[in-house]
Amino acid sequence: MSGARIRLAAGRLLNLVLDKRRTLDDALATDDAYNTLDGSDRAFARAIASSSLRHLGWIDRGVAPFLSRPMSATGAEIRALIRAGAAQIWFMDVPHHAAVSESVEAARLWSPARSGGGFLNAALRRVSESESPAAAMSPLALWPDWLAGRLGSAYGREAAEALALAQLEEPSLNLSPKGDGARVAEATGGTLLPDGAIDIVSGAVETLPGYSAGDWWVQDAAARIPARLLAPQAGERILDLCAAPGGKTLQLAAAGAEVTALDRSRPRLERLKENLARTGLHAEVIVADGEAWTPPAPFPKILLDAPCSALGTLRRHPEGAWIKTEEDVTRFPAVQARLLEAATGMLTPGGTLVYCVCTPVPAEGVEIVEAAIARGTLARAPVSAAEIPGFEAALTPAGDVLTLPRAGRSQDAFYIARLTRQA
Repeated sequence: MSGARIRLAAGRLLNLVLDKRRTLDDALATDDAYNTLDGSDRAFARAIASSSLRHLGWIDRGVAPFLSRPMSATGAEIRALIRAGAAQIWFMDVPHHAAVSESVEAARLWSPARSGGGFLNAALRRVSESESPAAAMSPLALWPDWLAGRLGSAYGREAAEALALAQLEEPSLNLSPKGDGARVAEATGGTLLPDGAIDIVSGAVETLPGYSAGDWWVQDAAARIPARLLAPQAGERILDLCAAPGGKTLQLAAAGAEVTALDRSRPRLERLKENLARTGLHAEVIVADGEAWTPPAPFPKILLDAPCSALGTLRRHPEGAWIKTEEDVTRFPAVQARLLEAATGMLTPGGTLVYCVCTPVPAEGVEIVEAAIARGTLARAPVSAAEIPGFEAALTPAGDVLTLPRAGRSQDAFYIARLTRQA
């Protein structure tokens, strides 16, 4: 029965994510069927859900010929179990008979799915008799058509395919050290990267050496670049605008800067406060709307990590491609432009502002920056290759940074620009 309960939990997670538009992290935290599992059973349910989301475009297209009605016309619960079953058969090392039979048994345990057991059984048996669709499909088929079209147009087919394939990798864990990176790497068994991050193959965060002592925090290597480009100095006043969950605040504080961390989300700032307490670092934390807040005095340096579509984090959050719509993405540029204008007003003449977004969509990145420069208040302060060790290939001709996946290195896709306010 545990096999069926594992598939039930995986199906419920997919239902919460794809039909209720919840993040996978939120679904994992709240679903009772998942949280009643223990140890390896829980890990397996999570792995099924994660694999289903990473391969979802291929799964839905590959399964379609085997269904007597379109996937969209299938009940949500059966749809979730079909996707979970196909992921096991095509993309996981799971015996086909177990994937089919335990998924059908899971449907019996899930009252809204009981009537669809026969349909589920027939579909998964046909899937189990077929080859994986991976070899026959473009990597861009992993995504909804609108996303494939948008990023294919922006970067060309080859680069867009590399972005899509990057989401199939289980990402390693990156740590930012508070002090001596070599010591943290040795203690955790990680690899010290050229940019100072530590790469960890796997492990539960809370059990790694140095966690409780506050020697490090979790932060993707690409996410470390924006704070580094501000070159924070001891005693410098720096505003981290849209600061939560706080990795960049911790970087700036660890360099000795006097940091003001501002965000409109009180719950997300609580997480920042917890990490400040754990690491023994200090920052002034303010709950406020960055578009409306007025500082007591202008700042010489500002970091603006603007709200965005987060489509550069699909390695860690593959559901993002499916729970966001094209309409969702098109609303971000207006918000980003307003925040950049507000941040410019908080900056001293001659001051430095780093703008970044964890998405490769040009409308949220370079187009926002170019429009701001065109208004005459800001000028680009080009980044040099020497400032971004390990990411030299991410430097754009204009002197910005775009961390698309490249051979030998995969990380979140960040767009970063450094700007100065004209006197």
